[in-house]
Amino acid sequence: MQVPAAIQRIAEHYNYIVTIFLMVGGLYIVIARGNMIKKLIGLALFQTSVYLLYLSPGKIIGGTAPILDPAFKVYSNPLPHVLILTAIVVGVATLALGLALVARIQEAYGTVEEDEIFEQEGNQ
Repeated sequence: MQVPAAIQRIAEHYNYIVTIFLMVGGLYIVIARGNMIKKLIGLALFQTSVYLLYLSPGKIIGGTAPILDPAFKVYSNPLPHVLILTAIVVGVATLALGLALVARIQEAYGTVEEDEIFEQEGNQ
């Protein structure tokens, strides 16, 4: 039984489809939610989708680590993986800073909802 071409194409590129869903989901959370913690989670989800988008073409099927050996002819490029490792560290630091700022905002305003903070600022 032969698989239709459209389904075959989707199966070959499922990682890009997952990346797009994560990206759209993260962007929606950042835009549509007023809770600052939820916004940070949406931002982290969006960052994860960017990591996947960058790593997907970096893997070569049948490729091995770039260690010279006469037994191997195809090598994977390690640069995307190294760059994403650096991006993950920066993303975790950014998320930690964002959570620290949200904690400080919670102390100052008693809430992490944007609407309530804007309302408090408007009444002063």
